[in-house]
Amino acid sequence: MALQTSGAISFANIQTEFGGSNPISLSEYYGSDDVPTSGAISLNDFYGTSDVFNATRGVWGGGGNFNNNMDYMTIASTGNAADFGDLTADRKGLAACASETRGVFAGGNSNIMDYITISTTGNATDFGDLTRNAYYSAACSNLTRGVSGGGNSGGYSNVMEYITISSTGNATDFGDLTARWQLAACASDTRGVFGGGGYSNTVEYITISSTGNATNFGDLSQDRRALAACSNDTRGVFGGGTFGSGFGGGYSNVMDYITIASTGTATDFGDLTMARTGLAGLASATRGVFAGGGYGLTNIMDYVTISSTSNASDLGDLMLARNGLAGCSGG
Repeated sequence: MALQTSGAISFANIQTEFGGSNPISLSEYYGSDDVPTSGAISLNDFYGTSDVFNATRGVWGGGGNFNNNMDYMTIASTGNAADFGDLTADRKGLAACASETRGVFAGGNSNIMDYITISTTGNATDFGDLTRNAYYSAACSNLTRGVSGGGNSGGYSNVMEYITISSTGNATDFGDLTARWQLAACASDTRGVFGGGGYSNTVEYITISSTGNATNFGDLSQDRRALAACSNDTRGVFGGGTFGSGFGGGYSNVMDYITIASTGTATDFGDLTMARTGLAGLASATRGVFAGGGYGLTNIMDYVTISSTSNASDLGDLMLARNGLAGCSGG
């Protein structure tokens, strides 16, 4: 079940909303002595304040001319980002993943990993080390495990490695994918998907809870690198990047989507508000956000509703205009 992030839960619908084909009773949640019988229940009452909070907050880190800046925003609303704190080191071309409560930023001209608690603000803390210096790799995660892959480690890398997000420690080998850098990744609770990079339209997938080499998924609608991705548990959306050969290639405003549980060629989703490269993505259960990018460096954040198809809309601005950043959320 996707986590609802706005509105109130009606008692008339609560059993089917939360029980599906096997409805729950309110007494199972509240206890038989304290069951309300009318009105609506707030999301904080049902989920707990921290779960709702983490599911709607996104955190961006690094990028630009190698900085340690982190800023955050509320995914469900519009508005500018605010200061979160600092990464442990200046870096660019890093990757990020998250559980419901903790975000991890990895690589970027280094093997550094550091973590944050999404519901608070403050500086990042050392998590451990990647097995290599990973520049412009990509990362995805479920609630438990994060997997990073690809990048440039003195040449295009095919390495994938994983961490357990709730603990700290060095990354462990996961398996191999097609060697490339400046790719993007997204995930459901069970499957991770890596797409694009190195002027490729290749899409490959893994089962996050296991280890092993990636398997062919299908193709993006356009060959491109330095793109971004975001997802909910059902659909992944890839956006932006550079197409064509060399640094003279064009910047893309293309967004295309996949159904993560299946395989096949990506389908047109709509257009970003501006064609750009080196951007980053993150999402809640309902909304995806793309931020930054462009060799001219932009502070743009635009959003989409993941379950629909349409052009992106302006959400607000990052604190700093930059590319090569990474984003994560508890959604």
